[in-house]
Amino acid sequence: MKHRNRLEIIALILRNSSDESGASQKKIMYRSFLSYHHLKDYLTLLLVNGLIEFLDNQRKYKITDKGKKFLQIYNGLNEVVEITNTITSR
Repeated sequence: MKHRNRLEIIALILRNSSDESGASQKKIMYRSFLSYHHLKDYLTLLLVNGLIEFLDNQRKYKITDKGKKFLQIYNGLNEVVEITNTITSR
């Protein structure tokens, strides 16, 4: 697996918590290929910034509207970068 930057990891966690009912910490950890320690740091960052919420009664994390907007912008920027790389590599 290639080295991932913080934004890639954040986007991956947001995607993995976008199920309608949310996702457990264990599910996010395995799908994001993160250690427990790293996942806790990222979850704290995302919670503090309002990109995910913790559903206390279900013990799951779920993406917020702000998180969906972040993911949408991130995906759009990735498309622009890919197009730019394609054009410049010709």
